[in-house]
Amino acid sequence: MAGKLIDTKLGAFGLLIANKPTQGEGPLLELINPKDGSTITTKVHEASAADVDRAVDEAEKAFEGPWAAYTGQKRADCLNKFADLLDAHAEEISYLESVCSGRPLGMVIGELPRVSAVFRYYAGWADKIRGDSYPPEDGFYKIVRQEPLGVCAGITAWNGSLHFFAWKSAPALACGNTVILKPSEKSPLGSLAASYLIEAAGFPPGVFQVIAGGGRVGGLLSSHMKIAKISFTGSTATGRKIQEAATKSNLKRVTLELGGKSPAIVFDDADMETALFWSVLGITINSGQVCAATSRIYLQEDIAEAFLARMKEQFTAIASAMGADPQEKTTTYGPLVDRAQYDKVWNSIQSGKRAATLLTGGDEYTKGGHYVAPTIFLEPDKDADIYREEIFGPVLCARTFKTEEEALVMANDTHYGLAGSIYTNDLKRALRVSAKLRGGTISINCSAMVGPQVPMGGFGCSGIGRELGEYALRHYTEPKAIWIK
Repeated sequence: MAGKLIDTKLGAFGLLIANKPTQGEGPLLELINPKDGSTITTKVHEASAADVDRAVDEAEKAFEGPWAAYTGQKRADCLNKFADLLDAHAEEISYLESVCSGRPLGMVIGELPRVSAVFRYYAGWADKIRGDSYPPEDGFYKIVRQEPLGVCAGITAWNGSLHFFAWKSAPALACGNTVILKPSEKSPLGSLAASYLIEAAGFPPGVFQVIAGGGRVGGLLSSHMKIAKISFTGSTATGRKIQEAATKSNLKRVTLELGGKSPAIVFDDADMETALFWSVLGITINSGQVCAATSRIYLQEDIAEAFLARMKEQFTAIASAMGADPQEKTTTYGPLVDRAQYDKVWNSIQSGKRAATLLTGGDEYTKGGHYVAPTIFLEPDKDADIYREEIFGPVLCARTFKTEEEALVMANDTHYGLAGSIYTNDLKRALRVSAKLRGGTISINCSAMVGPQVPMGGFGCSGIGRELGEYALRHYTEPKAIWIK
């Protein structure tokens, strides 16, 4: 598919610095289509250290220059225009996202309105960044200003690059910061295509830039002395490295949205059809490659056998559709992103067979592509990796419980704390359990909900800080106290 923004068959590309597409000086990335292992392109340049420095210099220049003179309304105009342009180019951007990541095209196209909605949401905040004032009862009039931080960086994950593209740039820009964004080296094309709309949206050069690259480039951003803030979505292991680099450099602010091992608790009074639909979706959407996937399910004993039988039927039906072309809009279940991720998930399944009873799945797909069938393990050992660690694939661990208290103890027995789901028709129970369940987002009779108005983030090893909502703005401004005699 020859796109209007990017044609992968033409010349090399990989950076947008100061509103100008450029090749960059780093090595070339080879992008692979996970549905069949074919090469998409070998013409995406990683950023070099010099490229990163140049992007930071341009961002700093814009922050101190034209962007500083933009009113909140003018910033809002840029954000709204960018959202309009994303909508206008949704088909191409979605295709480029799908072909790299293996995510079904229909799913990505359906998500694009939610991506542009984030830019529109923060456009509404751009002229409402407010401070405080206090009366001079002590002889001093006191003002508190909320000021932008300066140059901010965002590093996005491959499993939802366009969502994270918006989450990490829109609030920062609304507050008056400048942004350098690095999409995952596994799926950069959708974000690079979107970056070519930045100038048309009215952003001055240097305000909003996108560079490609892997962990080396992420390390350069994390340790850069002129970057004031970095936001990262990805694994807990990489998040630790980013926080360490940020601390050792200039103590830059850090927001981390990391891994999860999120629980779903199904009580015997739940609506079974609702619980079944959302529980299946919660672990199979995006082939389980979702940080907030409900990968542990706790079923009250009276309903467990029937519920698992229904779940097995649905998992088997999903598995039967494996191999369908993810670039067809009707496909709903795609491959894992690459061979490394496939091997990680496959090895976890083999390990799980020694620590639990396999109910369904667990067979190797041999027809090409990085496909893994949805898999259920029953009553795994409580210390088994399959039960305790994030697998990031369509692998579900199921256990039963008798009492509410028992379910909560098991659900909270984790070093993660990103999300959780509760299924019950008892509102008092739902609110009681949601208050005790440890996680940044708790969904009742649904799973892993996200919206621009509501903060997203986790407890414990699931991260630091929050993205989305008014809460995200707090991470992109610095309060300044002014005393007047």
